[in-house]
Amino acid sequence: MNSTSLSALADEHLSAAHQHSAGRSAHTVYGGQGHALRQTLIALVAGRRLGEHQSPGEATLQVLRGSVTLHAGEDTWEASAGDHLVIPPSRHDLEAVEDAAVLLTVALHGVPGT
Repeated sequence: MNSTSLSALADEHLSAAHQHSAGRSAHTVYGGQGHALRQTLIALVAGRRLGEHQSPGEATLQVLRGSVTLHAGEDTWEASAGDHLVIPPSRHDLEAVEDAAVLLTVALHGVPGT
């Protein structure tokens, strides 16, 4: 069994995000190609955004550090450490209200063997 410290990973990627000109850093914790699930830790510096993008399908966001705002059209959801959001099935963006680390979980439908 593999084990990952999400706290240590959040610290590492928040540090990397502060050093990167885009103010963000990401790491796939689990899954991806050939899996039915993908989990990605995303770190964002306060005031930075992941630009508007299409919903990846069935997905959730767990806030590990800081606070974020999820925007989808006219709807807005605010979340802080410990909160869990279901990502709407529409175009959306994510803004870091303060330095934040989140765990994005996506169900990869149509993966062979699932």
